[in-house]
This record gives sequence, C-alpha cells and structure tokens, in this order.
Amino acid sequence: MSKLLEIRWHARGGQGAKTASTLLAESALSAGKFVQGFPEYGPERMGAPIRAFNRIGDEPITIHSNVEHPDVVMVLDPTLIGSVDVTEGLKDGGIVLVNTTLSPEEMKKRLGGHVRVATVDASGISQATIGRDIPNTPMMGALLKVVDILPIEDFIERMRKDLTKKFHGRQAIVEGNINAIRRAYEEVKVG
Repeated sequence: MSKLLEIRWHARGGQGAKTASTLLAESALSAGKFVQGFPEYGPERMGAPIRAFNRIGDEPITIHSNVEHPDVVMVLDPTLIGSVDVTEGLKDGGIVLVNTTLSPEEMKKRLGGHVRVATVDASGISQATIGRDIPNTPMMGALLKVVDILPIEDFIERMRKDLTKKFHGRQAIVEGNINAIRRAYEEVKVG
C-alpha cells in the first residue's frame, strides 16, 4: 500500500456506503493505520445518490476535505454510471470497482475504456448470503482483494466483532455478512 490510499464510494442511500466507509476505517485503525471515513450527503432520502470517503495511511493524515483524486472508486449501484461521473479525478493507475454482473472488459467500455476496472456481483452475493440486496460488505471483501489494505483474515476477525455488536443475538446476519465478504474476495474479477 502507498503511504496514503484514498477511496471514494458512490452509492444510493440505504446501500450501506456510509456504514462500509466507517467499518473499513475502524478495521484499518485497529490494524495501526491512520484513517478517515466519512459520508457526504444532505437531506437525501433512501435511494438518492450519496458519496462516502476513506483515507488510509501509514502516517498521520492532515487533509480534511472530500476525496477529489481517489486511488479507488467503489460503485455500489451501477445505475449511477452515466448520471454521475464516477471516474472524475481518478488518479493515474487508479481502479474502479463496480457491483455488476458485467465483466471488467464490458464495464470498462461503459466507463470510456481509459480506466482499470474490477467487477463483482455484490448484489447477487448479498442476496445469497444475507437475503437482501445490501452490497456494502461484499464490496469491502472485493476491495481487499484488489488493493493491499489489510490481510483478509484480520479484516474478517474485526468485522465479526463489529457485526456481532451491531447485530447482537442475530448470528445468522453476522455469518451471512462474513460469508459475503469471503465470497466477494474470491469472486472479484480484475480487468
């Protein structure tokens, strides 16, 4: 990982991008990294486009603004492509990770052909493992495969603790999310 990794999340309200950016930041913090994880949204309702951001580094982070030039763009809802310029400001060599059944090559064509692309069917994985279309946890699993942030087993251990607190007494939800992370880690395709 470079000294500072910047991530921008694109999603719709209710898909878990805010939660994912927070959980990712907490996991990286527990691994000794310096982190930021925060959303950008106003009075939008469920289904409205939102953005969230992460910065993860090995040194203190002194930037206090939205991520304008991300290393990674996470797209939880592919219907945003075309109405939102998800590649805006993407650093050279950066990657766009999209929740879609399309191949990286097909998605690259939709994005204009000038970016690196990875794809994973996070919605399908979450439907199969959690029983609902909430793609945030599978997208985090895919991210860990695409970018060297944390070892997957360390991340899963931290997520198990966090999710057990959040879903106290609902172990099936916890295990469903852990399975979603593992499956996406294994199934993500990089173009």
